[in-house]
Amino acid sequence: MTNLQTGKFYIDGKWVDPAGTETLEVINPATEEAFATIAMGNRQDVEHAVAAAKTAFETFSQTTKAERIELLEGILAAYERRYDEMSAIICEELGAPISLCDAAQSMVGVGHLKGFLDALRNMEFREEMPSGDTIYREPIGVCGMITPWNWPINQIALKVLPAFAAGCTVVLKPSEITPLNALLYAEILDEAGVPKGVFNLVNGDGLNVGSAISRHPDVAMVSFTGSTRAGRQVSIDAAETIKRVTLELGGKSPNIVFADTDLADAVTGGVRHCFQNSGQSCNAPTRMLVEASIYDEAMDIAREAAENTLVGSPTDQGKHIGPLVSAIQYERVQELIQAGIDEGATLLAGGTGRPEGSNRGYFVKPTVFGNVNNQMRIAREEVFGPVLAMIPFKDEAEAVEIANDTPYGLAAQIQSGDTERAEAVARKLRAGMVHINGSDIDFGSPFGGYKMSGNGREGGKFGIEDFLEIKAVSRP
Repeated sequence: MTNLQTGKFYIDGKWVDPAGTETLEVINPATEEAFATIAMGNRQDVEHAVAAAKTAFETFSQTTKAERIELLEGILAAYERRYDEMSAIICEELGAPISLCDAAQSMVGVGHLKGFLDALRNMEFREEMPSGDTIYREPIGVCGMITPWNWPINQIALKVLPAFAAGCTVVLKPSEITPLNALLYAEILDEAGVPKGVFNLVNGDGLNVGSAISRHPDVAMVSFTGSTRAGRQVSIDAAETIKRVTLELGGKSPNIVFADTDLADAVTGGVRHCFQNSGQSCNAPTRMLVEASIYDEAMDIAREAAENTLVGSPTDQGKHIGPLVSAIQYERVQELIQAGIDEGATLLAGGTGRPEGSNRGYFVKPTVFGNVNNQMRIAREEVFGPVLAMIPFKDEAEAVEIANDTPYGLAAQIQSGDTERAEAVARKLRAGMVHINGSDIDFGSPFGGYKMSGNGREGGKFGIEDFLEIKAVSRP
């Protein structure tokens, strides 16, 4: 592992000692062994970081678009130099297979950055209205950011980079479960010449650091990604000072499979997508809705796809899945698999316990349930593990009804040989992103959802706009 400043925080352009003495071990989820210890912050550390960000905002907010483009280009170059280190760290602390880290977990740090650069180059921060009034788009201020463990650099990049592009300064609290990639990212930003105080990092938990950020009167905006429960608490904490809050929360995304699709490709691809990152993705298509006429065949295909899904060491190259991130996550997924069994769903593959041959690590059997109805816990709750629920539907109207019958609205998928029909159905789905026939949105397109999946959008120009205030100036 890279020799990181695990006992310090990055504040005002330098590595500083924490105010307190609390520490936390970082656990390798494949071995269940601690391999690093980080300092844990408190309210005093947050005060220090916010003060630095507030001072830096006075000058950074006045930088030109050209200067901020140059800064992002420097970050891109620095990130690419340390790309392999980033992959290795995420592999060890998250348990994501190294092949996935190289191809996706680390790669998004490049892709999103390029998406923001493209957007920034084309953005105008001053606009003349037909009435003669002038509209200015200005940075909102000091931004607090609280990021999750499941796609750690993805979410850090989606928050920190648009804030920089807008001219904002940042206080980041990464997940204490996967904190090391954020420490490396702080080194990358330092190497890239980010001015002192523009980026600040304090490790800690939600109670002592996250809440202090959300409540701080000098923090103008909080951007949070994580569970709906935690997002609700962030909103409550932020309400005291009426600050802007953007939330990227949970999902229970439907994958609608119509009979006119290539069934083998559609179902196998859907299973693989559900299981990617060991199912630990907020937009994972965890409810597969299948037209009744092909439902039995689809269950057979899904069973085979799950049985062919390999589970193995994160350090091995390959397309296997790794462990879940923590003991808490492992126990929750086990509970929900058992709930599926108890509620009468048909266990097609997998089940409770570790995969055969595994006696340590938070590894889970790739699991598929058939004969699920949309009122079962496995259809209502975000499992966040490699668990797929298959639900039959009789016609298009029922498919849309079931798909929308969820408190979430992050993503949805549609598999159909008729693209016009697929697009018509997409318009009826209450979701922020709809993927037709295995496609994905590109870097720069907006990521976010409806309903309890949150508010605001991340990525490209939409992501930058979340960090801007709008000012109207009139003249006599």
